[in-house]
Amino acid sequence: MTTLVQTSYPLRRLFRRLDFAPAPRDDSLGHLLAVWQARRDELIFPSKSGLDIESLDPQGKFAFVYGVAEKGRNYTLRSGARSVDAVLGHCDVGASLSDAPRRRGAVRLRRLFDAVREAGEPLLAEFTLDEAGSEAEAVEMLLAPLSEDGRTIDAIVGGLSLRAIETDALSPKRRAVARPDGPMLFALGSSASFGQRVARHLGIMLAAHEERFFEDGEHKARPLVSIRDRDVYVIDSLTGDLRHTSNDKLCRMLFFIGTLKDSGAGRVTAVVPYLCYARKDRRTKSRDPVTTRYVAQLFEAVGTDRLMNMEIHNLAAFQNAFRCPTVHLDANSAFISHFAAKIGDVPVAVVSPDLGGAKRAEIFRERLETMLGRPVAKGFMDKQRSGGVVTGELFAGDVDGRMVIVVDDLISTGTTMARVAAVCRAKGATKVSVVVTHGLFTGGADTLWSEAAIDEVVITDTVPLPALDAAAVANRLVVLETADIFADAIVACRGADSSLHRRR
Repeated sequence: MTTLVQTSYPLRRLFRRLDFAPAPRDDSLGHLLAVWQARRDELIFPSKSGLDIESLDPQGKFAFVYGVAEKGRNYTLRSGARSVDAVLGHCDVGASLSDAPRRRGAVRLRRLFDAVREAGEPLLAEFTLDEAGSEAEAVEMLLAPLSEDGRTIDAIVGGLSLRAIETDALSPKRRAVARPDGPMLFALGSSASFGQRVARHLGIMLAAHEERFFEDGEHKARPLVSIRDRDVYVIDSLTGDLRHTSNDKLCRMLFFIGTLKDSGAGRVTAVVPYLCYARKDRRTKSRDPVTTRYVAQLFEAVGTDRLMNMEIHNLAAFQNAFRCPTVHLDANSAFISHFAAKIGDVPVAVVSPDLGGAKRAEIFRERLETMLGRPVAKGFMDKQRSGGVVTGELFAGDVDGRMVIVVDDLISTGTTMARVAAVCRAKGATKVSVVVTHGLFTGGADTLWSEAAIDEVVITDTVPLPALDAAAVANRLVVLETADIFADAIVACRGADSSLHRRR
């Protein structure tokens, strides 16, 4: 329920949206809300100690807590000083809200805190930070009440996410409009931060759009700027999370692309770092669906002109499924750069966890061999899956005395990678690094992290990283950026006559 229309004019002046039935777009805020609701249980309000903010936001990037002063309408910062910098300026823990350097930000937060205390429910607010030249930042902020005694609100927990938007300081009617001959980038939902990185590499800003979610589960997304005759790129990684399933995200992207085409977009490219249903590319049983092909037909039905993605599960099946042009990318350049400085003179072997990924591992091995200027061994393991159970112990290849790099397209539960790593160690591998493009980590991938044979897991940022057990991960996870690869691909798609050049 969007409640902005029911609020007083001073509040409407300060916020674009106020919602007491919050459905945050940002994954971190969605996770914060889910944990708050779970900890609330039968209580009126959860406590700060029960919420465990430090584990929710170990790096202190988005969450904060303000305590309620005993008298008056003032509030004191208890934790999360870095998180509120963008809105309030620099504040130390223990500082009063009334002493914040940015007065307008302090007024906004005080109004929100008062509203949360009055309603006793979580509140989602959206507003735009004051513009500076041609840039501005859209803020999505979630606030929820806390209570140590379970009855009286004595603190407010909050989280915020920032999204850069494009503006025109000269004319409000022309906000978020890029050069007439340039591309327009939209990033949906939890892919907003990834979209910002792509836009930064291109030297442009994300275009503004609106997303709304309703109580019955339906949603709406629309551009807030003119896209007529423009070359438009829509970024979203279609993996499920705590708040939205892959189906939700797929529908949202399809509907948004349809809206763009109906509104006169010249060309629309779906930039899908991770494409859902890509693993269901053939019939394995009688009357099985070939879902990859059906997803392709859906994209084509709404008018998608081109689809760009990274490291698909089966490239041949993917290319055969789509009739519109496709652009397939890989992250090998990022992976090889990562290992270049680490391998030295150590003997290396590249291993595929199954026969189906042998070609992918071989391409990686050849590029690594070229980079090192010396031979790199190879191996593979036979894997069979029946009734959801993975079996197969056949291993081919020489890994004795070698550093092993196990290469695949994705990690889901991590069971396969754990088995391969254990076998490689048993056969004499000195170190095992797991390299995958998409780190889904379904259910936390406990089997993967409990396997002591794995020294390092290297993934990319194609999907938002889910919450993981920091103790189990034990500093073994490395996340590499791929936004520059997508930016280069967009420049290439634009052609040699484009005015767009990637910012190095």
